[in-house]
Amino acid sequence: MGRWSALSATTRDVVVAAGWFLFGVLLYLAGFGMMFAADAEAGPLWPRIVILALASAVLLVRRRAPITAMVLGLVPLTLDLSLGPTLPVWLVYTDLIYAAVVYGTRRQMEGAVVAWLALSATAAGIVLAITGDWHLMALALVLAAAFVGTSLWWGLTVRAHKETADAERARARAQSLVAELDRQAAVADERKAMARDLHDVIAGHLSAIALQSEAALGTLDGAAADPRLAGVLGSIRTNSVEALREMRTMIGLLRRDGDTDQTTAPGRLAQLPGLVAAARQAGMPVRVQLDLGATVPAGAVDQAAYRIVQEAVTNVMKHAPGQEVDIDVRAESTALTVTVRNTLTGRPPPAPGSGTATADRRGLTNMRERATALGGTLRAGPEAGVWWVRARLPLAAVPGTTGDPR
Repeated sequence: MGRWSALSATTRDVVVAAGWFLFGVLLYLAGFGMMFAADAEAGPLWPRIVILALASAVLLVRRRAPITAMVLGLVPLTLDLSLGPTLPVWLVYTDLIYAAVVYGTRRQMEGAVVAWLALSATAAGIVLAITGDWHLMALALVLAAAFVGTSLWWGLTVRAHKETADAERARARAQSLVAELDRQAAVADERKAMARDLHDVIAGHLSAIALQSEAALGTLDGAAADPRLAGVLGSIRTNSVEALREMRTMIGLLRRDGDTDQTTAPGRLAQLPGLVAAARQAGMPVRVQLDLGATVPAGAVDQAAYRIVQEAVTNVMKHAPGQEVDIDVRAESTALTVTVRNTLTGRPPPAPGSGTATADRRGLTNMRERATALGGTLRAGPEAGVWWVRARLPLAAVPGTTGDPR
């Protein structure tokens, strides 16, 4: 059964047509072809085989055009009837009736059933009108029930099973879709729960950092306090408060299920003054050149540019505290260029394998990956006693808007 179902519809029709033809020839050769004994000696056998071949050939289109095949099958059926009805040809035609019921549209199926029932009743009435013999009319009804009625009943039964199977498959697909939607909803709920947990944990730590740094600032004696220590503590508080605000904004975006009409991600380059102020509070002289013209990079370009500057300034605070930092961000015709430079100090670089060296490599890797993900480039390293970070981010990576960034 599996091999039969694996065959194409055309191949199956060819096999059915060949099978009926060979079966009919065997019936003729065995002497069981004639339906009535009076026609047993009616002419040679080869015209019957030719008519059987014509009827079998019509079976080749029984699936693709079932109604057309049933109508075309009337031609060999009429020829066979004119020579004396034979069992093989009528059996082949019952398959055409069956195919019309099974493979036709619902309207075609209903039309075929009504037409054959009416035709059978009409034929029985004509026999009675011509012969006046009730026995012949009863025989006509028996023949109609055997050849037409059986084909219609079997075709309707198979069609009902097919429609039931199709409905079950459609219901199974619907249940599978509902299960997948339930799974996605469960995953989304779990992610929201994780976002809430993440917010609760990190927000608690950031809030503690902000409060403790504020308390530390309050304990400093204004006159005797080290200005650099006060600047570092102020920078810690500013950065912790800013990080807490950004995290809450992003958590809000994740919880809105894609509705960003009311809540939008914070502008990254717009936060550059806050980053510069925090660095200056830590005792770092910072000079900024921001030239975006009429272009405001949006989305990923804006965020990547800010994060690259932030990472570079953080590295300077760790490895060259107190050194001057020059930040240059400018928009060209097709790209946004970011340059951060600072003078190197005599402090030796961190030892390979240490936590500081690993963090440095991770920071450089993050900056490089941000640029590469947008189709840009990033280079970082020392040149003539100066540490450079140069990034080029294509503006076409994310569509921008127009406006004044400052």
